Amino acid sequence: MNMIIPFSPPFIDDEVVEEVLHTLYSKWITTGPKVAALEQEIVKLTSCASAICVNSWTSGAILMLKWFGIKEGDEVIVPAYTYSATALCVLHCGATPVMIDVDEDFCISVEAIRKAITSKTKAIIAVDIAGWPCDYDALNALINEPEIAALFNATSVKQGLLNRILMISDAAHSLGSRYGGEAAAKRSDVTIFSFHAVKNITTAEGGCICLNLPEQFDITAESRYLKMYTLNGQTKDAFSKAQGSGWRYDILFQGLKINMPDICAAVGLAQIRKYETELLPLRKQIALLYSERFKQHDWAILPPLMDEKRESSYHLYPLRIKNITEAQRDLIIDDIVITGVSVNVHFIPMPMLTYFKSLGYQMKDYPIAYHQYACEISLPIYPQLTAEEIAYVISSVISAVEKQLDVVTESSTSNTVVNV
Repeated sequence: MNMIIPFSPPFIDDEVVEEVLHTLYSKWITTGPKVAALEQEIVKLTSCASAICVNSWTSGAILMLKWFGIKEGDEVIVPAYTYSATALCVLHCGATPVMIDVDEDFCISVEAIRKAITSKTKAIIAVDIAGWPCDYDALNALINEPEIAALFNATSVKQGLLNRILMISDAAHSLGSRYGGEAAAKRSDVTIFSFHAVKNITTAEGGCICLNLPEQFDITAESRYLKMYTLNGQTKDAFSKAQGSGWRYDILFQGLKINMPDICAAVGLAQIRKYETELLPLRKQIALLYSERFKQHDWAILPPLMDEKRESSYHLYPLRIKNITEAQRDLIIDDIVITGVSVNVHFIPMPMLTYFKSLGYQMKDYPIAYHQYACEISLPIYPQLTAEEIAYVISSVISAVEKQLDVVTESSTSNTVVNV
């Protein structure tokens, strides 16, 4: 009998339920003490200077681009191999996403960035695919090179204060990843996490901005400003008013309404308290077991998980299959799904999507991104998986891949012409 193994269900245990019930019984469900507690836990986990929770990664990215003064006529460099939100946040600000190719490890190409930088470049959004951190040492060295820094043209107060390209980490996948012995989140000016339902830590929907701005910025003041920005530019939030600070408020600027409510924060708060001691180690254990089994097969390209400088957050396990086409990959997925195992693909490169094609992006300009996509299959990886289920996933994948490779071999043999 087939097992039914979902791709990425949220981790909901009794402690999550109790935390949510505590919020409901408290009668305070919008932004308040639970959000503040979650932000404190994120600062503790990452050692970042400040954390500001929002209602999604996308809204957090839009907020930070607007905070930096990015507007029409500006350019933001993004990888073609990512989820669409990485570019959509740029478009929402009226700016132009400059898409570039990636390297073989899924991460944005530093050399491609170098070629793409112009006097219009205001920011780079580097994406930690599957939880694997980008090469932040190389990225930061690049934006600080004298000839690159000289190209920077500040057109806002924040840009003038930074006086170089803003480095943003799209860390939607990489909460808990490590770089050079510390949280990878420390390696960018701004790191933005996602707490969507399928992420390592979830708040159902949500995200968090972490600040690591250089010393010329007043982090406390910037955090306070960003908090107001998430509440329409309002000087006083509802919780403060409820605690007796008075009803009168002011609107200081045109903000957004993107705050995270306590009812959502409660889910993530219960999870993050056991993240480093329980949830993340279980993900790592599964990833290492997958690699141990799949490395025995010549057709497997294992994802990067750990090297002398970096360690993944084990958000995804993006297995790649050597020497197959996109169509063959799709047939492999069909056969895996028939066994009851749900798998996915991360990601469809943006230039393949209708909207981005309509803007003039062409997939032929990003050959490595296409190659990575065409042979990639994301496998289930989450703490609730049992040893029996993990073994079943491995068996299902091996069987489906080798079935397809046998078909390819038979087809190739039957089409061979023998000369006598």
